[in-house]
Amino acid sequence: MASTLDFDDKAARHIDAIYSTPDIAATRVAVFRALNPSCGETALDLGCGPGYMLRDLAASVGATGQAIGVDISDPMLALAKHRCEGLPQVRLERADALTLPVPDASVDLACVMQVYAYVTELDAALAELRRVLKPGGRAIILDTDFAGVVWESRDRARMRRVMQAYDAHVAWPDLPRILPARLRKAGLTMARVEAVPVVTTHYHAHSYVHGIARFIHAFVVNHGITKDEADAWLAEFDALEAEGAFLFSVNRFMFTVGRG
Repeated sequence: MASTLDFDDKAARHIDAIYSTPDIAATRVAVFRALNPSCGETALDLGCGPGYMLRDLAASVGATGQAIGVDISDPMLALAKHRCEGLPQVRLERADALTLPVPDASVDLACVMQVYAYVTELDAALAELRRVLKPGGRAIILDTDFAGVVWESRDRARMRRVMQAYDAHVAWPDLPRILPARLRKAGLTMARVEAVPVVTTHYHAHSYVHGIARFIHAFVVNHGITKDEADAWLAEFDALEAEGAFLFSVNRFMFTVGRG
């Protein structure tokens, strides 16, 4: 599988910290409610990352169910293993979105958060999701379109340059816009789409925007933005916070999907 994902130990710890913020916890609650897991079901967490959702799914399907976490990153799988310690219904597998380690029609529910934007072979990945879902099974796909970000900056031109450079970190920066057509092509039905916003007027260490700003900074320095410009971009947010002038908002789009 061709992917733009590459999480070493340091990056995995950074993502773990972002996922621990209240902003992302709220997103997980929205996804969890949409999944509506039940005791005895088989749940698949594709791109399970550090295991927050996987742990919750495992607790809900119980000892008679199974929660399967799949990721391509060994450091992420190590974090998930630690987080799900003591839950025998959890199975962790190193695999990608094109070769899921489960039989045909064996999964009651699948969770795919912030994964498909990174997968160049999107159509094949969606076909693989359809393969593993049971008839009547459901999946929640959640991804972000950063073109819709609202982020205060006194230098709007610089903000545009940085965000355009950041688009290169994914294969499909506009995934939510193109996903409906791709789902139909893969034989998946789309039952519902809703926006799950992240909105804040504060910039502090235990927030999604604080973590993602550092992730963006590290990426764009190596992708067309000078370090001086990236440093100035990042430093402005502390200044805006001090002035009470900070604002950030972005929509994450949640698709409820079934097997057609």
